[in-house]
Amino acid sequence: MTKTSIHSPAAPRQAGPYSHAVRTESLVFLSGQGPADPATGEIAASFEDQVRQTLTNLAAVAASADGSLDDAVRVGVYLRDMANFDVMNSVYGRFFDPPYPARTTIQSDMPIEIEIDAVLTIGS
Repeated sequence: MTKTSIHSPAAPRQAGPYSHAVRTESLVFLSGQGPADPATGEIAASFEDQVRQTLTNLAAVAASADGSLDDAVRVGVYLRDMANFDVMNSVYGRFFDPPYPARTTIQSDMPIEIEIDAVLTIGS
């Protein structure tokens, strides 16, 4: 099995020794993306804007893998505060179309409010 590392210049720089994504045959595993603006490193004040930026960053990584969020079959959402679930869900619904990918949303003690990862299937 061949693994190909994918880097997206349109997403924030990785904060450690990992790839933005890894492709193996028709599956692409996107690493978690957070709400930092890739150009400035800034994080928006509103949670809604943070969700939008996080999904924009995830879409940039998908595009670097020659895919899009339409190719997502599974998404993982990590929230620091589950009280933000409804806002996340509202913004999330603007980035995905039916049939929606499978999704898990969990609360996580982390330094950012939101992180989202995904698995895509491309060219199958």
